[in-house]
Amino acid sequence: MENLASFTLFRRIALLATVLALCVVVLGAYVRLSDAGLGCPDWPGCYGTLTVPESQSAITHAQEAYPNKPVETHKAWKEMAHRYVAGTLGLLVLSLCVLGWRAKRHISVSPLVPTALLFVIGFQAMLGMWTVTLLLKPVIVSSHLMGGMTTLAILTWIAHRHFGTPSKRIVESERVRFWVRGALVIIFAQIFLGGWTSSNYAALACTDFPTCHGEWLPDMDFGTAFHWVRELGQTAAGQPLELSAFTAIQWTHRLGALITFIYLSTLAVMLIKNERLKTFGIVLLALLLVQISLGIGNLVLHLPLALAVGHNMGAALLLITIVVVNSKITELSKGSY
Repeated sequence: MENLASFTLFRRIALLATVLALCVVVLGAYVRLSDAGLGCPDWPGCYGTLTVPESQSAITHAQEAYPNKPVETHKAWKEMAHRYVAGTLGLLVLSLCVLGWRAKRHISVSPLVPTALLFVIGFQAMLGMWTVTLLLKPVIVSSHLMGGMTTLAILTWIAHRHFGTPSKRIVESERVRFWVRGALVIIFAQIFLGGWTSSNYAALACTDFPTCHGEWLPDMDFGTAFHWVRELGQTAAGQPLELSAFTAIQWTHRLGALITFIYLSTLAVMLIKNERLKTFGIVLLALLLVQISLGIGNLVLHLPLALAVGHNMGAALLLITIVVVNSKITELSKGSY
């Protein structure tokens, strides 16, 4: 009975954690895009406390402790809200790990999955700390985004294994199965390119569309653009990044978007032809069209906050859809652990 109770609680927490993970990803994008990523100069607290200094005495004390960082409460609250929600998600994942082992003969995934996720969450916390202490170094910020998306993908998988109806027999064609698996690689690669563009503040490196600076192949410096170990806005040698590097980042993201659109739209058509996956194909195609529209809108409208956050949310929803389809066509194994 105790194991069954743990199983029931495991299912509910898995679903709740998945929804919360989506919120964390979107909230993280909002914090980053509203330039509040350094709203608190320390970690895990804010100016040495677990909340944001607001009284005059607290602000004075914070300013004395961090004289080079003016207190901006509106930015600090955004950052702390993200940390509170992310911390809650971490506790839910810890609960999943404990419950998973207690009900290992009843859950529909290996208990090693929530255990591995717990380590991912721990590493995510470290990346969050380094984002602050290393002052938004692009490789750290991009890795933090990928960690968040990975967390969302794993939780989506766990939730669907317990609320969906997976079956290998849904797809008979190995070609379709290959395309479904490949979609995970495509979407993660494009999310990374989007994160690298955002973390380098290269989203507006060229604002015309479909050309860039009026050319299909503008002047670009890929070596500097994709040098991983460097400071924000600087080359590895410490010199300011030139426009050609920012252009290379933006242009590569556009190329990735084109490849992603072709691949996922082809997959959507394949899914629509399958009666049991038709709804997923329609949802995938609709999300894809909205995502491309948001990307173009961000360019021509010069990155309005609502559209920029929506673009990040669109990527997360595409990832969720692709993970669910992958789970849907994968045979369910239960009670073997």
